[in-house]
Order: sequence, then C-alpha cells, then structure tokens
Amino acid sequence: MCQLLGMNCNVPTDICFSFSGFQARGGGTDVHSDGWGIAFFEGKGTRLFLDPQPSSTSPVAELVRHYPIRSKNVIAHIRKATQGSVGLENTHPFMRELWGRYWIFAHNGNLFDFTPQLDGSFVPVGLTDSERAFCWLLQELRRRFGSETPERGALFDAVHTLTLEISRHGEFNFLLSNGDCLFAHASTKLSHIVRQAPFAQAHLKDQDVTVDFSDVTSPNDRVAVIATLPLTDNEAWTDMPPGTLWWFEEGAPIKTLPTRPGPVKKPA
Repeated sequence: MCQLLGMNCNVPTDICFSFSGFQARGGGTDVHSDGWGIAFFEGKGTRLFLDPQPSSTSPVAELVRHYPIRSKNVIAHIRKATQGSVGLENTHPFMRELWGRYWIFAHNGNLFDFTPQLDGSFVPVGLTDSERAFCWLLQELRRRFGSETPERGALFDAVHTLTLEISRHGEFNFLLSNGDCLFAHASTKLSHIVRQAPFAQAHLKDQDVTVDFSDVTSPNDRVAVIATLPLTDNEAWTDMPPGTLWWFEEGAPIKTLPTRPGPVKKPA
C-alpha cells in the first residue's frame, strides 16, 4: 500500500523536516518505490511535483527536500502500485479545478468494483482507482452545490456522505484540500500531531535528523502533520480511529465524523 503525508498550518510553513523522513520511505526504509508526488498551495496557486521514480533516490525529491517552500496546506504521497501501471499519469497527488480553486487529492488503499458513472466534467487521465474516485467525488460535489462554493461545514458534510459511499468498495484512506482547509479520511490507518508552543525537539524515525522547533517558529505558530505512520520517535502522535473523517484548518482539527460503511464489496 501507499503512504500519505499532509500538513495544515495557521501560517505558511515549510515541510522540509517531515518530508526528509517521508522521502526515505519511498524505496529506502520501506517498499513504496513506485513513484511519489507533493503539492504545495500558495494562495490560489499550486506547486505540484511528480516523479514515477522512488522518492529515496529521486533528484526531484532532493530538490524539494532542500527547497523551503512555505505553504499552509501540503499533500504528499509515496506509491506502492495496486491498480494502474507505474507511470507519471498514475502518480499521486492528483489535481483538478472546481469553483475557481485547485483541488489536490491523494489516496492510500484499494477499491474493488468501483466504476461510477462519470458525466465528463472530471475525467481520469490514468488508470488508478484513486483518480477515478477523485473525479467522481468532485463531480458529485458540483452536482450538489452547483456553481457556488459552499461554506466549509456544508462541504465537510457532503464529503462525509460521499466518503461513506466510496468506502463500501474497500480501503479509502485519503487527503483532500482546496488550499483553505484539509480533509483526512482514516479508513484503516492515519496518525496526526499538532505542534504548537511550547515547541520542543523532534527526531525522525527514518533518518538521524533532529530539529528544535523553538528555533524555527514563533509562539503563535500551529502546525498539524498527518501521516500514514508517525514520522518521529520522540513525540506523542494521535492515532486517528479507523472509520473517521477529519477536518483540519489553521493547524488544528475542527471536526470529525464516523465513516463506518456497510459491507465492503470485494472481487468475485
């Protein structure tokens, strides 16, 4: 399976420290060697880096690791292919436009018999179940709300309803953001940590790297980091219960809802 990494902050922040540990898992300290990608929101713009090569040896990943891009919302993914060949078109995160904003989506899991009817407003380029789910999710949001951007509470409730439907088809851990907030679904496994004052040192699990956040932050900073597996070994991460959808904004969890679906559809 793949691994996910997300960051949601109250001020633009770089993800260099967390990405260093995450990068190592892409073919270095773990088996996720079928490509990687990362997206940074900057205002209404988005920087998207994708590479079908393992992140642990990718020159593009090295560039990102040493390039302190500051963003309030970041989504990253390292891939272990289940559906769709190894290639750029099947590399997460995926990006689409809706309501005049870019949306970013990355998925960890495997969906069985998920063949929703698509009306052509959002069409997959690759062959993954993940991109298909993303296109259907945005299509249904547009159907529900039309051309007007909903307020975030209504948006979260709608994503919750759609997540319930997709989750009936299998494992559906995902990160989704339009740059204003970040939604995270813990279908089976996700953890998060909120870093805020008083800041302390953190040490990566996958590399011998330590940072003292009190040296690189201000007292009012707040950063939420979401990952498939905790990235550090000296901090208290919170396990997100399987079957929960989370709304993060300004570096903190705002709301969570249960997403236990009915019987999962499995291949014959």
